[in-house]
Amino acid sequence: MRRRLLIHVLAVAALPLFAVTAFSAGEGGGGSDQTTTQCKKGTVWDKKLKKCVAPKQGMLDDDNIYEAGHALAMAGRYDEAIAVLSLAADKKDPRILNYLGYSHRHSGRVTVGLGYYEEALRIDPNYTLVREYLGEAHLQIGDLAGAQEQLREIEKRAGKGSREYGMLSEQIDHFIRS
Repeated sequence: MRRRLLIHVLAVAALPLFAVTAFSAGEGGGGSDQTTTQCKKGTVWDKKLKKCVAPKQGMLDDDNIYEAGHALAMAGRYDEAIAVLSLAADKKDPRILNYLGYSHRHSGRVTVGLGYYEEALRIDPNYTLVREYLGEAHLQIGDLAGAQEQLREIEKRAGKGSREYGMLSEQIDHFIRS
């Protein structure tokens, strides 16, 4: 009963996110095939029914939880993102772990974020977006060598032309200049 109440409370807290859910072709954004669905307050978008419905316990699968948590994190609503992402059934999903790390880091809990990033990389060492964010976290704590290590790992896995390499390289350059 308590768990059901907690899930209901978290679902209600996340409703503003579900009111506008963006789906993009690429995880980091920048996708050209973006669709936005708007639901009125108190309803959420159900991809299966393709309409806005009142939220019910268990109605969201981990993909929907990820999309919702990702959107909240990108909107700067980190505590809400953490609450939503924590509902995922698969606690070892690197995407979920990545955005838990991102949200904790941006909430000022850098050490907690580092732990989530490291766990995501233990599961998928080739997940270069995690490596980009991990490098940024290293910069936040003044660890230039740690950030440069992640940049080298991104280069090995995705090359210098990748979005993640470019973003982290830019952050490192800014860190060095300041």
